Amino acid sequence: MKLIVGLGNPGKEYASTRHNAGFHWVDCLADELKILLKPETRFQGLYARVTREDTDLCLLEPQTFMNRSGQSVAALCRFYKIQPDEIVVVHDELDLAPGAAKLKWGGGLGGHNGLKDIVTQLGTKDFWRLRIGIGHPGDRDAVVRYVLHPPGKEEAVMINEAIDRSLQLWPLIIQGDFQSAMLKLHTQ
Repeated sequence: MKLIVGLGNPGKEYASTRHNAGFHWVDCLADELKILLKPETRFQGLYARVTREDTDLCLLEPQTFMNRSGQSVAALCRFYKIQPDEIVVVHDELDLAPGAAKLKWGGGLGGHNGLKDIVTQLGTKDFWRLRIGIGHPGDRDAVVRYVLHPPGKEEAVMINEAIDRSLQLWPLIIQGDFQSAMLKLHTQ
C-alpha cells in the first residue's frame, strides 16, 4: 500500500462525530508510528509520509469536507503517481453495527458521499476500503443528523474497539496481504 486515507469532516465541531471514524483511525495509526500529520495545501488535507525500512506510505485526512474528499485524494495520487489499487480508504459505515470492522475491495458506495467523490475523482471503484461500523439510525431521513453527531457512550466504546482491533492489522495491510488481514478481522 502507498496511501491510507481517513475520511471525516474538518473542524472541532465534527471531531467526535460518527462520520469522523476514518480520521480517528488515521490519527491512531499516526500516534502508533510516532508521526504528526501536518497541513499540506497542495493536497488540501492533513498529510504525513512514512519512509522506514521497507515502508513508504502516505497518510491523508482530507480537509475538504466529506463531500469533496476525492479532490484531496486525487491531488495526492497525481503527485506521487499512486494507483487506485494502492489505496486504502478508512470510513464510517452505516450498514455495520458499532464494533464491527470489515475490509473489502471495491463494490458499492452505500450512499457514502466521501466514497462517491473519491470514485468520481479517481474514475474507479477499485480501491480497498476499511469500513468502521457506526450503525444505522433506522430512518433514512435521520442519517445526516445521525452521522454528524457523536455516538452515545456505549456505542463510542464499541466503535473505538473496532478501530483498535483493525489497527492491529495495519502491518498486513501495508504489505498488501489483504487476504490474511480480512481473515483475521472478519473472524474476530
